[in-house]
Amino acid sequence: MLFLLAACAPRLQEIGPPVDQPALTEKAIHTADGKDLFLRTWLPWQGSERDRPKAVILALHGFNDHSGGLALPGHGLARRGFAVYAYDQRGFGKDPDAGIWAGSDQMIADLKTATKLLKAKYPDRPLYLLGESMGAAVIMAAELTPNPPQADGIILESPAIWGWQTQSSFNTTALDLAAHAVPWMTVVPTGLRLKASDNRRALIALARDPLVIKQTRVDAAYGLVELMTRAYDAIPKLGHPRYLVLAGGKEAILNKGAFKTGLALLPDLPPEQGRLARYPKAYHLMLRDWDAPRIYDDIAAWIEHPNAPLPSGADAPR
Repeated sequence: MLFLLAACAPRLQEIGPPVDQPALTEKAIHTADGKDLFLRTWLPWQGSERDRPKAVILALHGFNDHSGGLALPGHGLARRGFAVYAYDQRGFGKDPDAGIWAGSDQMIADLKTATKLLKAKYPDRPLYLLGESMGAAVIMAAELTPNPPQADGIILESPAIWGWQTQSSFNTTALDLAAHAVPWMTVVPTGLRLKASDNRRALIALARDPLVIKQTRVDAAYGLVELMTRAYDAIPKLGHPRYLVLAGGKEAILNKGAFKTGLALLPDLPPEQGRLARYPKAYHLMLRDWDAPRIYDDIAAWIEHPNAPLPSGADAPR
């Protein structure tokens, strides 16, 4: 019986020992265990800003997505003078082990590696972390670890905070049982059937993208909830570095009750230290919505003028 239970434990990627010096190349974040995390880059188009951007933004994609999903905000923020970098997190995109959960600790370790490499490349430029959904959860969880990523600020778009604290007893029991009984079983995420954006073209591209995972292993979903639990725990402790949370009024992917409860836990800080921006007509993937340029403007303004109101007027009282 013990042997059978061990055989059915949730699977994690096997991470090798440190064998290399981490490095930043044109196409990858090369990690200490020798893995290349595919990298995409969007730079200011011309002039001195290409070599000396206003700031550097390291962006993390959401669950089952990959760095290519950040192309629209990547281009949009590059046009506003920022250098944007995004890599395929382990278990997603072009990772040979795509579909297999890497574990929250390893995803956080990769974020720290990428942050250090970009800091070394741009020693005199501010560095900001931008996370979409699961990517935001990775950033938030990293903030609770010893020696968190050395960033000047974090931008959390539709942060995935549907942790065990906010799951129903039925969900908790069912997912725990499935992850330990049939971890290899795949399911179709509900997000594929719900409206994640008002940009139909972006949604069609998402559905047709072969790098987007369409069927999720149960143990990967279990790992995601564990990550979201750590992100939820981090909410009251946010503020160092300063943060900007972007919340959409038409959120349909995350549990609305959990999302609302989590946002209520944000610390009450001066606007230059912590900011919540609400967009009533925005969806989960708001940085791909038709009205996304307005949000790009807000991000740019928040980075350059932290004390000023957001251009869109999306500043939300606690």
